[in-house]
Amino acid sequence: MRITIVYDNTSLQSNLKADWGFACFIEYLDTRILFDTGTKSKILLDNMKVLNLDPAEVDVVFISHKHSDHMGGLLTIMELNQTAQIFLPVKLDASLDDGRLQIIEQAQYISDGFISSGLLECKERVGLQEQSLFIVTSKGLVIIAGCSHSGVTQIVEKSKEFGKPFALVGGFHGFDEFAILEDLEMVCPTHCTKHIQKIKKLYPSKYIRGGVGAIIEL
Repeated sequence: MRITIVYDNTSLQSNLKADWGFACFIEYLDTRILFDTGTKSKILLDNMKVLNLDPAEVDVVFISHKHSDHMGGLLTIMELNQTAQIFLPVKLDASLDDGRLQIIEQAQYISDGFISSGLLECKERVGLQEQSLFIVTSKGLVIIAGCSHSGVTQIVEKSKEFGKPFALVGGFHGFDEFAILEDLEMVCPTHCTKHIQKIKKLYPSKYIRGGVGAIIEL
C-alpha cells in the first residue's frame, strides 16, 4: 500500500504547494482512492502532477465531510474523471448527480478492502457528520481521517468493529486523548492537528511526519 499526501498545510518539497486543507492518494489492491480534494483545485492538480499522480486514474473519490477545505477540488476532479465512483457524506446539488454519487450513512464496504466508517456525529458542531476510511491490511486496519470532528477516540473505537487498528493518518483537530494512540503502530497527524509536536514527543517510534509529498508505504 502507498499513501501519498497531496494537499496539506505544510510541504516537504519546495516544488509542492502547501495550503490549508487535506487530500491523500491511496494505492492498494489495484484500487486508487483520492481521499478528500483539498481547498483549491489548481493546487491539488499541480501537486498531483509533480508527484506523477493522474486524476484520470482515480477509481474512487471519498469525501470525509462537507467543509470546503476537504471538498473544494471535487467538481474539477469530477470533470477530469468521468468514471470514478464518488462517496459523499452529504447531498450535493441534484444537477451535479451523474449517477456516480453515493451518499454514505451507515458503515459499509465501498470496495474490496476499503470500508467507510459511516457517518459519525461531530461533538463540537451540531449537525456536522463525518466519515473516515478504514483500509483492511494483513497488519490491521489503516484509518484515514479528514478532520476527526467526531473525535479520534470515536473513530478508532468504530474501526474495531472491523478489525484491529494499526495506523492512523489525517487531521485530528484538537485531539488530546493521547492514550488511545498507545495501541497503534503508526500515527501520521496532519492538517488541522493541534498537538502534532506533543504526539511526536509521546510516540517518537510511531510518529510519521505529514505534509505534501509525504509517502507512507505499508
